[in-house]
Formats: sequence, C-alpha cells, structure tokens
Amino acid sequence: MALALELKGEKVYAADHPTKDVLGKSSYGKIAKGRLELLPEEALYLMDVRNAGCKANKKQITFTSLARKFSNRKLMSRYFAYKDWRDRGLILRSPTLGHISPHATPIKRYPGGKIKLPGYRLKGAFFPHDLMSVLEDDAKGKYLYENYWLGQYGTYKAADRGRLNKLDAYETLFLMDKGRLTLSNATKAKVASIARKRRADFPKLYEVYRDWREHGYVIKTGFKFGTHFRVYFPGARPIKDDNWVHSKHVIHVFPKESKLLISEWARAIRVAHSVRKTFILAIPGKARAKGGEIDFMLYHRKGGDTESPDKSPPKFAMLSLGEEEYIGGSELSGAIRSAQGKRLELVLAIADRETAVTYYRVKRIELPGSKHDYYEIDWMQP
Repeated sequence: MALALELKGEKVYAADHPTKDVLGKSSYGKIAKGRLELLPEEALYLMDVRNAGCKANKKQITFTSLARKFSNRKLMSRYFAYKDWRDRGLILRSPTLGHISPHATPIKRYPGGKIKLPGYRLKGAFFPHDLMSVLEDDAKGKYLYENYWLGQYGTYKAADRGRLNKLDAYETLFLMDKGRLTLSNATKAKVASIARKRRADFPKLYEVYRDWREHGYVIKTGFKFGTHFRVYFPGARPIKDDNWVHSKHVIHVFPKESKLLISEWARAIRVAHSVRKTFILAIPGKARAKGGEIDFMLYHRKGGDTESPDKSPPKFAMLSLGEEEYIGGSELSGAIRSAQGKRLELVLAIADRETAVTYYRVKRIELPGSKHDYYEIDWMQP
C-alpha cells in the first residue's frame, strides 16, 4: 500500500484516510483537526523505510528536501535514534503525547553514614607544584592510612616500603576543613587557590569529594579508569586481608556550567564498564536547571511483549546526541529533570559517525542528606 504524506507550512500530515488509518494503528503521529500530524522524524522514517511519498504544493519532494525544512534544529542525530528504536519494533512518541507514568521514577538508594576521624592534630608541609602534602608524624600518618584510607603510606601497593604518608590536594583540604591538619607553609585558602589555578573545576570536584567522604565513603583517584574518583563503600580499608574488595564504582563530576564532548564522555563510561565498575555522574548543586529538553517518550518491552500507547504508559524518555556533539552539565541536568517530571527514566541515545546508536540508562541515586545530584549510568540493550 502506498503511503501519502503532505507538507503544509512547517508540519507534515498523513494526506489521505487509508494512510491515516494505517499509521494511526501503528502509533504514528497525533490527530489534529481531523488530520494525522507527524513529527519530522516520523515523516522521514516513513519516506526512508516505508517508501512513503511526500508532496508540497502538489509537487513531490525528496527526503533531503523535507529534512532541510527542519535543519534549523538538531535533526539527524534525533532521526538516527528514532529510526534505530523503530527498527527494533519499538514505539516512540512526542514528549507532549502519552500519559504520565503512574509509577515513581526508580531511585537507587546508597547507604548513609558519617565519618568519625580521630582527634589528632597533624602537621605537614605542602608541595604546590605537586598538589600534595607530606605528614610529619609517621605513626599517626600510618594509622590514618590504615584505618581511614586517607593518603598513601609508604609505596602504592607496598605500604611497608617507606614511612611517610602523602596526601593529595583533596585529602589535604578535607583534613584542614575538619581541623585535623596544619601545614607549615600554607593555609587552607592558599591550598585551595593553588589547586584552582591548576584546574578551574577543582572547587566542584572537592565539593563532591567532601560529600562522599563525610558520608563515610572512601574516595581515591580514578585516573586509571578515566574518571575523577573511584569509590569504596563505608568500612573499606587498604589492608589486603580476607575482607578486601576492589572498588566497584567510579565518579565523574560534571558541573552545570561545563561542557564535554560526547565521544569523550561515552569513552569514560565504557572504560568503567569494561572493568566492571558502576559509572556515577555527579552534578554538583541542587539549583534547578533551565531549558531541559527530551526528544521522545519511549515504549519498551514487558516480559515478552512490546509495549504500546494503548496498553501502558511510556517507561523512558530519550535525549538523542551525536558523537561529535558537546553536551553541557546544565543541559543534561535539565533533561534528567524533565524526564523525572513525567516520572520517566532518561535514556541517552548516542549516534556515532556510522549512525549506529548506543543507549545509556540514567538512574538517580539517593545519598542521604546530600545537596548534590548523583546518577548511575549503565549501558542499555533495547
């Protein structure tokens, strides 16, 4: 059966009753003034995959001619994501359609706690070019390392080789904030200023570091995994005994004012997953982001059945992105909140240069008492 579409102004419609009936039964478009109005991505899909014809002023137009009508907005990455989802036999709808889910957005709850540091008064020296401090008291430094995993005593993975405890800039500031450390050559303000000159986002990273440390978690560098920090749950110690466990989580801090290339961001997630670690995205601050956009509402699968608008509410919201695109922390935070407002989980659909689409599922984390937003991001198979 031939499918006939018609472009009028900036909108595409099913042009005849047979086409309207066929498409309506397959969950395309919305009824508007007796006509079936289609999203640009829906119309392009029908032309691309189902050989639909489209006319403007009674003249046949091509796929590219129609696409150019909507090229004032991000289009192709949205279309590739739409096409991939539809090709899997699944349904997408406009964010303005469908019922809000009756279920609350799933939340991953992490255990709460509070760090209880010993009443030591530690002394040390700061080395600004290395952003590192060295403690003077060997015994206290060793106790702090073995029981709180603060600093690195001796040598990495060989604590018995050496007797000095070395603190990075985050650990240094944390102990100074807690009134446990005094430096012979620097104040807390000076350490923070030097660190910020080295990297402008240091204050935001430190906010996240301090938040997890105060909740009793152990936070160490995530350098080997392409992220800012790796995380151990409360009670973790560096002593290699029968209770030893590797870190199972990494944290990447994404301030609202920052921007990151999608391919770099996705690479960090892939590295974390390749070493079986959960990727946690930290968005510091609770300020409400503006301009949050989602592209589609998604119907997925339940058991062996494919979900559809006439059977159930949508499960996910989609934000589609391209490999060479930059995303801002504010943009991502806004999209997450838009999805949550509809009680949907956000799915990031990333189209690469070959138009293959990879999906990531975003699940909110609740860290009791925290003023920051945290999300687990997992690879998803539709």
